[in-house]
Amino acid sequence: MAKFNPPQGEYLLNVDGKYYNTLDISGFSQMMKDPSYCYKFYWLEAIVNIISEGTQDTTFNAIIDEMICNAWYSVREFHIHLSGLQADGFVRDGLERAVLKLTDISSLPSNASKMEIKNAIYGYDLELKTYKEQLTNMVPGRALAGFFSNRKEEVPWGSIRRLTEYIRRIDSTVTRLPYTFGDSSKLKKEVHFSAEWMNMIQDNTVNILGWIQYEKVKWLQNNNPEVPGLIYKLAPMDEKMRKLNHVRGLWEGILDVKEVRDVFTGKPIFKKNYDVDHFIPWSFVMNDELWNLMPMDSSLNSSKSNKLPKWDPFFTVFAENQYDMYNLIYEKEDLHKRFEACYRDNLHSIWAGQELYRPGNSKEEFYNILQKNMQPVYDSARRQGYEIWSYR
Repeated sequence: MAKFNPPQGEYLLNVDGKYYNTLDISGFSQMMKDPSYCYKFYWLEAIVNIISEGTQDTTFNAIIDEMICNAWYSVREFHIHLSGLQADGFVRDGLERAVLKLTDISSLPSNASKMEIKNAIYGYDLELKTYKEQLTNMVPGRALAGFFSNRKEEVPWGSIRRLTEYIRRIDSTVTRLPYTFGDSSKLKKEVHFSAEWMNMIQDNTVNILGWIQYEKVKWLQNNNPEVPGLIYKLAPMDEKMRKLNHVRGLWEGILDVKEVRDVFTGKPIFKKNYDVDHFIPWSFVMNDELWNLMPMDSSLNSSKSNKLPKWDPFFTVFAENQYDMYNLIYEKEDLHKRFEACYRDNLHSIWAGQELYRPGNSKEEFYNILQKNMQPVYDSARRQGYEIWSYR
């Protein structure tokens, strides 16, 4: 991931050899420091995206709509808490609360497109107004705080009117700021981007967005310490990343020599009517490890979707199928070759290679190893907010 590391001082040297005079790059670097809430990252990300499209004048409302779209996938698809939870379970982050409100009042799926999300925001404008206005209280002005750090006078944070005037004065007499505000109020308040800053940001969009993402990931990981693969949970994932072909080949070989029953229905799995699915959802583990995969009746897959099956009694049946696979790969040479074909894409967990799939495990040993390593991951997903699938 690209990280934006501008030199300190008055100038930024662009990779193409361009100098941007009068830009306080150290102030720009400070924009990312010590955010009080995660939505500061989304504010900066939104304005960079808007500037990259050539827009010079916008409003709080348009920027916040962009923020909601950009946060949607992390909150809805991957159950990320943008600024953690309070001890009583209350969601701290205002942007996360806005996403959850839109979830409650709309029928949007968790993997909705950006256009669908924006259309829903427009359609529920009145219901979302309070949540969006809360996001205008501090972040738009606080994001510029790095430019004021050397000023001896007190910054009028408590008054948006006086802060608007203060920002204009700093911009016109001290240093050019990335943006200034208009005179309208709340969500209608105008945001005017500086032409010089627009040129710099447009020339460095990829690096700047990489820098924002780098800082955002650090913040999110600190606030979601149990979540694996968080770097992949900022945007929709490309389904082409899924690596299931070799696992499917292994299970098809097993189905040729032994009856395997569906974990949930108890009915036999047929080669032409099954999917390979994750016991703990892929959207949480973000991998296709063999120890978490199972053949499953394809008619149930869409119903299970992004949910957790009940641990009891389904884990026991899942573990039995895994143990049958384990025995057969050491009994049948062809199946062992298919198992070896899974090494590159589906066997990265050290514990699985060194403990679970080592030769000689008894059924009890195999169960205990699998449960010892899977249950903490399952419990973490449950705490993160993944729903339990109500089968029947």
